[in-house]
Amino acid sequence: MRSVVSSPANVDFSSANKPEWLDTILKGDCISQLEKLPKHSVDAIFADPPYNLQLGGGLTRPDQSEVDGVTNAWDQFESFEAYDAFTRAWLLACKRVLKPAGTIWVIGSYHNIFRVGAIMQDLGFWMLNDVVWLKTNPMPNFRGKRFTNAHETMIWASKDKDSKGYTFNYEALKAFNDDTQMRSDWTLPICTGHERLKGEDGKKVHPTQKPESLLYRVMLSSTNPGDVILDPFFGTGTTGAVAKKLGRHFVGVERDRDYIKAAQERIDAVEPVEMNSLKVMQGKRAAPRIPFGRLLENDLLKPGSVLTDKKGKHFAMVRADGSLVSGPHTGSIHKVGALVQGLDACNGWTYWYFDKDGERAPIDELRQIIREAS
Repeated sequence: MRSVVSSPANVDFSSANKPEWLDTILKGDCISQLEKLPKHSVDAIFADPPYNLQLGGGLTRPDQSEVDGVTNAWDQFESFEAYDAFTRAWLLACKRVLKPAGTIWVIGSYHNIFRVGAIMQDLGFWMLNDVVWLKTNPMPNFRGKRFTNAHETMIWASKDKDSKGYTFNYEALKAFNDDTQMRSDWTLPICTGHERLKGEDGKKVHPTQKPESLLYRVMLSSTNPGDVILDPFFGTGTTGAVAKKLGRHFVGVERDRDYIKAAQERIDAVEPVEMNSLKVMQGKRAAPRIPFGRLLENDLLKPGSVLTDKKGKHFAMVRADGSLVSGPHTGSIHKVGALVQGLDACNGWTYWYFDKDGERAPIDELRQIIREAS
């Protein structure tokens, strides 16, 4: 049986002590702006850096109309060496503000992701997964000289190889995916339709706006409600919009004034959901430990109650100190469960049953009541 628990925020960000930079967009260069943030101040990072596309001229469709590609100055570097130096600088800035148990996501294409990945390893980041975003509606290849570029790659990494306790909501993802383990290939559409931000001229506000579905899955998998998500290349604010929807905090860095304006209007329009609906599925190992004695303290069982196994073959009486007695055997729910079966070990929570309105029910149900009330 899975347990359903809420994940508390790591930090109290009430209005009285909320940092000025939290849930804001910092205008300027990401490297200089990140220097203003405290060390170890963010729980996760989603970075969508310039891809340094090597386009080699314009691109036209078969009807000779121009393809709206990425030709912005922010995506252009004079050399691979210049791009590598830029990448190293922003990754170092991110590493300083990332908490010891935090993780980072970096998205890219074949133009840049291999260079970024090598630099991340050089800087000590520890690779956890590469996740492939398979686009259901990629831009066609009009020249017909290469495969259609139908995917992008995301690197998910911890701060270093010794990082412990990073967030991975395995059970939540499994429930999200119809009780099937979430794989590292995510099939999602690119940003189109009403989600695509457009200016008064009808043109796209940003050429590489990411779909909210992609960020939804990123945050569901590797963050908890109340966490702080940094996006050092904020663009039109997909990270901030999804963070607000999911009860996370954000901090974005962006240089372009028009992008900032569009992002702020977008985030302001988001209606956050009730905190109770942000609870996520967690495995029992991640759930808080509940001693058997808590059932007695909370009057869910009483001293003298009789427990039995599922088939009614073995019986045990509950004593006031939380121990069980079954014939010559005494001890914890686990020890007595093992002794009556002649085994070396036993999970007493699933072995022992109590009387619930004339029916047998596992005592694990009573433990769950305490967890949900905590």
